[in-house]
Amino acid sequence: MQTRRERILTYIKEHSSQVSQGFTTAELVVALDLVRSNVSKELNVLVREGLLVKSKGRPVRYQLQGQGKSPKQVVTPKQAEKQVGGQDVAPSDDVFEKIIGRKGSLKTQVEQAKAALLYPPHGLNVLITGPTGSGKTYFANAMYHFACSNGIIKAKQPFTTFNCADYAHNPQLLMSHLFGYVKGSFTGANEDKDGLIQEADGGMLFLDEVHRLPPEGQEMIFYFMDHGTYNRLGETAKTHHADVRIVCATTEDPESSLLSTFVRRIPITIQMPSFKQRTMRERLGLLRHLLIIEANRIQKNITLNENVVQALLGSVTYGNVGQLKSNIQLVCAQGFLNNMQNQTEIQITFDQLPPNIKDGLTLLANNRKELGELTQLLEPTMTIYPDNDTKVIDSTGGYELPYNLYEIIGDKAAVLKNEGLDQEAINNFILTDINVHLKTFYRGAKIAQAEDNLNEIVDQEIIDITKAIMTELTTNYDYALSSNFLYAMSLHISSFIKRVQLGRPLRAVSSDIVEMVKAYPLEQKMAGRVKELLEEHYHFPVPESEVYYLAILLVSLKSSPASGQVGIIVAAHGKSTASSMVQVVEQLLSADNLRAFDMSLEMSPQTALAGIAQEVRELDRGNGVLLLVDMGSLSTFSERLTKETGVQVMSLDMVTTAMVLEAARKTTLIDRDLDAIYKELREFNGYSRQIEPPKKELTEKAHHLVLGDKRPKVIVAICSTGEGTAKRIKEMLDRILIDNLVDDILVEPISVVGMEEKIAQLQQKYRVIAATGITQPKLDVPFVSLENLLQGGGEQFIKVIENIDEPLFEKTASLEESDTLTEEMASQYLEQYYTFLNPVKMVKVLWDYCDYLDRRLDFEINNAMRISLIMHLGGAIERNLLNSSLTITKQEEAAAKADSKYELVVQANGIITEALNIELSLAEVYYLIKLIDTQAANL
Repeated sequence: MQTRRERILTYIKEHSSQVSQGFTTAELVVALDLVRSNVSKELNVLVREGLLVKSKGRPVRYQLQGQGKSPKQVVTPKQAEKQVGGQDVAPSDDVFEKIIGRKGSLKTQVEQAKAALLYPPHGLNVLITGPTGSGKTYFANAMYHFACSNGIIKAKQPFTTFNCADYAHNPQLLMSHLFGYVKGSFTGANEDKDGLIQEADGGMLFLDEVHRLPPEGQEMIFYFMDHGTYNRLGETAKTHHADVRIVCATTEDPESSLLSTFVRRIPITIQMPSFKQRTMRERLGLLRHLLIIEANRIQKNITLNENVVQALLGSVTYGNVGQLKSNIQLVCAQGFLNNMQNQTEIQITFDQLPPNIKDGLTLLANNRKELGELTQLLEPTMTIYPDNDTKVIDSTGGYELPYNLYEIIGDKAAVLKNEGLDQEAINNFILTDINVHLKTFYRGAKIAQAEDNLNEIVDQEIIDITKAIMTELTTNYDYALSSNFLYAMSLHISSFIKRVQLGRPLRAVSSDIVEMVKAYPLEQKMAGRVKELLEEHYHFPVPESEVYYLAILLVSLKSSPASGQVGIIVAAHGKSTASSMVQVVEQLLSADNLRAFDMSLEMSPQTALAGIAQEVRELDRGNGVLLLVDMGSLSTFSERLTKETGVQVMSLDMVTTAMVLEAARKTTLIDRDLDAIYKELREFNGYSRQIEPPKKELTEKAHHLVLGDKRPKVIVAICSTGEGTAKRIKEMLDRILIDNLVDDILVEPISVVGMEEKIAQLQQKYRVIAATGITQPKLDVPFVSLENLLQGGGEQFIKVIENIDEPLFEKTASLEESDTLTEEMASQYLEQYYTFLNPVKMVKVLWDYCDYLDRRLDFEINNAMRISLIMHLGGAIERNLLNSSLTITKQEEAAAKADSKYELVVQANGIITEALNIELSLAEVYYLIKLIDTQAANL
């Protein structure tokens, strides 16, 4: 078998007669299906060996030694002079072909970009979305290069960049930068000045963080998009004209962060994938590309072993490609310093890596699937050679250093050597300096954005006190803050204050936690100081138990998360509901134990179960998985997932972004098991937004009412069997009660069979305060039908029963509403409450079933009865699928067969048998007859 070098040389020999001008690296990559960096490396070796020669122009071409004249670029002299952003770009050169992922995760994005740029007559405006560091600015630069090389934009026309976040707190200044201003329009406007739009005339304007543009600015931009005219600040008439292609970028959801009128003006939205959404081959390609850039800067080979590659790829937790770039710059700078005496190569070893990058190896090892994919692609040693073909397209992005770090290192090393320092002292001095340079540069933008995002979740007051705590710990305790300290501590304080506001009982401290904290005396001491700062600020006592939880938090924020972390899967209905929550949390916290599962409305529960089971297997680190879901069938998966995967899974429903944040925060704490996290999240009530004094609500009259009837309060949920629909109603009301912080009301499911006797038995122990379900009992209490409950009446229901003891409470006979019922609505109810049914296929059958009865009964089936029948039949079918049939007595069997509606129900059941091949049992027939009788009695 030929080596890679031999394959390249053989191909050139065989095809050189057909290609007189020589071959480019890109052409050989496509022809031989090899990695670009490897092809470039081998070509340079062949040139050094004298077997090939290469051209001096762009693109570089290679041909056999002595084959005609030296290869030249096939362009006209005029084209050869074109410069794009200070770099040569041939008109025939497609810059997108150089982008890693162009045929994979970025295939659609590249096609969208080309379509937008080439669309006649003047192209289409574009919005690029994606998380921080995913390459939005890089991609916008690539669009500009493509436009220039294809004559869409003249090469000398500008690529203008403006970050709307820079002046977000001063809208007037922001607008003046964009549109310009006239003399006297504001204090300090001493002369007329053009804005960036005029400067970008004929070129491209890139608006980064466009969601920070105020509404009036968005309106002016979309007016400009429509008409090509605008007015400067201080003018009324739109007299200025400019021809500008606009590309915007945002890390936020456009639908919620931008005006709908603005979004409608941008017909193409390009979603950039996060680093974790890239294939492992693409991630490795990105790493090679970034290393080549560093090799070009220092003009030395860079050698690193397999562990270093894995650590670098695993170290990307929050900043995507941008974070990878900064980490590579750091380790290359350290490698350069350690190998200054070597004129041709720098070696990077695992032992030399900073601790946070070393941790990347552990993080990657926790994902067995990804580690396996990477291992197949890696060789024991990777050597990167300088490659002049590789150019930096984007030199304006937030992750591009504004100085040559290697020159700084060389200059300082020379100065220190002249001062008489030995090599070890020089290395220690400069390594510290490198860290200061890089951390200062990268942390600035990251912290600013982090605080802006955090302010949307908790009050600024809490952020301020957290900053004071940070200052105290770093100043007086030499505590090394982790990158997400501001978030984690702010959320912890906010959650604690919310518990105090709601009067929740304080958390007990187990002996295990006390023993654990004893091993960290410094953190315990710091936690005591944090307690004092909180008491001084909020003027209420903080319990001693909170000191232990604060100490655990401080330990976890100082040390790296250990293996065995509880995994978190967010599963929700919709195309991107779960992904959006996870994306927000991953951006806010450096969490690597999160997965999202988006369940489309067309997806069957079985498919969803299989997909989530796969996620559980991949995410498990030996301590179980927490499943956070929105509603419906997803909430019933935990037991089956545990059985199928062998991994302990516990689920919580009604998930919100705040809940995912709290879950991620809790799973980072040391020695936290799944059960403890699950129990604490069940009591989670969101983050505090405003601190209010406790309210004195108990009036004398109300106190008298409570003393008058001490029985526990209960709501009865009624269905035909007391098993299926009634239990679903109970689950729904339990969730609503919890969400409304009502913890003194029970929900009891009962059957219409023997309903009155059962209610009488309940009244001996309980005070029945309300009823819901398929029929209204003879009770003078509020009632809501099943139909109304499913259509959102539950919240109104709770509001009524919450005030059951108020003196001015007026008894309500019914909360019925006459909302229109459709097949689509019935399908949604089935999907929400049953796990193993396909509602799209099922609802038509059940609707026909109801129509069949409606035509043959001597009364009309109303909406309430129709939804009761559909929900009951859904439960009957699911019971059949699960072999969990109902049972009845011999007397009840005889009563069913003797009933006048028996034959009608059996005939109607034939519709289900024919369509679904399911036979309903005699017990199901009995309860269907009872359901029809109950509904008829209420008409």
